[in-house]
Amino acid sequence: MGPIVVIVILVAAGYLLVVRPSQRRSRSHAAMQDAVVVGDEVITAGGIHGLVREAEETELRIEIAPEVVVTVDRRAVAAVAVTEDEEPEPEEGEPEEPAEPGNGPDAPEEAVHTESERKSDSAAS
Repeated sequence: MGPIVVIVILVAAGYLLVVRPSQRRSRSHAAMQDAVVVGDEVITAGGIHGLVREAEETELRIEIAPEVVVTVDRRAVAAVAVTEDEEPEPEEGEPEEPAEPGNGPDAPEEAVHTESERKSDSAAS
């Protein structure tokens, strides 16, 4: 009876740690693909960047250069491109990434160095 319980616990842990996150990612990716609308800048699975000109149920027409429009399957969209102005806000509970270790607002003044100061310090050594 003991070994069976251990096996069941390992299978359950594997399911919770591997399968569930994979399903969640897959669902969110499919939702992103379904939410693509005309005017979105997208990146296809093949690495082609373009602007959506027409959106149908299963296909998209993407302008990849002036007057060059290609038709791709909606499921070929790997990502919707985000410009610097539209960077998503960090989700609640997600820590913001520091710009550089030791250079945050709470860093001691002597620990704050610019890139040019670091280069000149290393060149002097």
